[in-house]
Amino acid sequence: MKKKSFRKKQHNSNLNFFKTLLTSLAVILVFSILPNSVSFIKNNFKSNEVVLNSSKQSFDEILDKQNKKNKIIKDRFSWNIFEDIDVFGKDEEDKDPQRLSASTIEELFKDNGYDLDTVKKTKLVNVGNQLTKLPKELKNIESPKKRKKLFIKIVLPLIIEENHKIRFDRKKLFEILNKNNTSSRDKAWVELKFKQYGIKNNDLAKLKIRMDEIPVSLAIAQAAKETGWGSSRFAQEGNALFGQWTWSGEGIKPLEIEKDKKHKVAKFKILKASVRAYQRNLNTHPSYKEFRIERAIQRDNDEKLDSLKLVNFLEKYAETGKEYTEVLKKIINQNSLTDFDDVDILPTSLKMKNLI
Repeated sequence: MKKKSFRKKQHNSNLNFFKTLLTSLAVILVFSILPNSVSFIKNNFKSNEVVLNSSKQSFDEILDKQNKKNKIIKDRFSWNIFEDIDVFGKDEEDKDPQRLSASTIEELFKDNGYDLDTVKKTKLVNVGNQLTKLPKELKNIESPKKRKKLFIKIVLPLIIEENHKIRFDRKKLFEILNKNNTSSRDKAWVELKFKQYGIKNNDLAKLKIRMDEIPVSLAIAQAAKETGWGSSRFAQEGNALFGQWTWSGEGIKPLEIEKDKKHKVAKFKILKASVRAYQRNLNTHPSYKEFRIERAIQRDNDEKLDSLKLVNFLEKYAETGKEYTEVLKKIINQNSLTDFDDVDILPTSLKMKNLI
C-alpha cells in the first residue's frame, strides 16, 4: 500500500512539473510572438494609410501613372496609333476566358429566351448573354443563315453594351455643361474624358463630337466582313472582330504578307476588348474625322444615326477603299441589320444570369 501511495504522489508530482513547464513555454512563446503581431498590425495600418492617402491623389497623377502602363497599338494603317488598353478600363478583361461549343451556346441562348426575332420586336437585349470567345465550330456550320444568326447573337450584346456606356457618358457630359455651377468632381470627370478620347487643350466641342456611339448595324457589318462571320483565324485565335493592325502590341501575323510589311492583327483577351478598341479607333483616329463630322450633323438634325450614310466615310478603313464600303452596305441591307440600331439594354430587374 505504501509503495502504491508513493508512486501515486511521484506521478502527480511529475504531472505538475510538466504542466508548469508547458505553461512557462506558452508564456515565452506568446511574448515572443506578440511584438511581431503588433508590428504586423502596425504595418497593416500603415499600408491602409498609404491606400487612403493614394485615393486623395489628383486625377492627373493617377492617369499619368496609368498611361505609363498602357499598351500602344497602331491603327489599321501606319499613319497613326491608338491605345488598345487605356483609361477606358479593363475590368472585363480580367475574366478567365472560356470557349463554349456552338451547340452549348445555342442551348444556353434558348434557355435564356434569347432570340433575334424577339429582340427586333421588343427592341431589348439582355447584355448578360455575353461570351468571351467565339465557338470553334462556327466556321463549320454549313447553313450560312444559321451561321450568321449565331454570329449576330454573339456580337450584338457586346456592341450594344459598349454603346450604352458611351450614351451614358454623353448624357452626363451634356448635363454637366448645362449646369450653372460645375463641381470639382464634375471637372475631374470631364478631364478624364479628355484623356480617354485623346483630346488636348480641353476642347469641349471636339469631345462632344468624339464621344458618341457607333451604329449597331455598322459595327456588326464590319465585324462580319473582317472575320468572315466569325470564321477567320484572327477572330478564332485572337478575338479580333475588326481586323485592327498592330506594330508593337500583341498580335497574330498574317500568313500571306509582303516582306516590307511587318504588321500583325491586334490580339485581344476577350471579344469585348476588341469591340472597345474598335469604337475608340473610329472615335479618335484622324482618318475617320469626316465620319465623326457626318455623325455630328446627323445628331443635330434628328438624333438618329444612319449607318448607310456613315459607311461612306470609312473608305480608309481598308485598302480596297470604296469597294469596302459598298460591301458593308450590302451586308447591312441583305441581313436587315438596321433593325438592331434602336435596340436597348434590357432593364436590370429583368436580366437573367450571365452565361459566362
